[in-house]
Amino acid sequence: MSRILRITLFKIPDAAHVQEAIAKYSTLTNDAKKDGKPYITSAAASPTHDDARNQGYTLVARTTFESKADMDYYDNECEAHGAIKAGLKGKLVDGPPLVVYVDA
Repeated sequence: MSRILRITLFKIPDAAHVQEAIAKYSTLTNDAKKDGKPYITSAAASPTHDDARNQGYTLVARTTFESKADMDYYDNECEAHGAIKAGLKGKLVDGPPLVVYVDA
């Protein structure tokens, strides 16, 4: 199995909401648990630079998982990820975030 690097791009128009999301991602490796243990290898988020090439994306989140199964758990069962989703509800524009993942 290879590690998974996941990049998630968000369109969050309010800079204060971007900072809230960054704060949530900064504690994700400790907050996210699977079978009672942390399972995310690394997690971080940062705002994009103000540039037309961003196409409206204002936040980039990077998460690394030991396996695709761990990423699937993150998407479907992780309470910490659920809290991030709930915190961003109603704050995004143009639909859901763009998610891309590759072997790390």
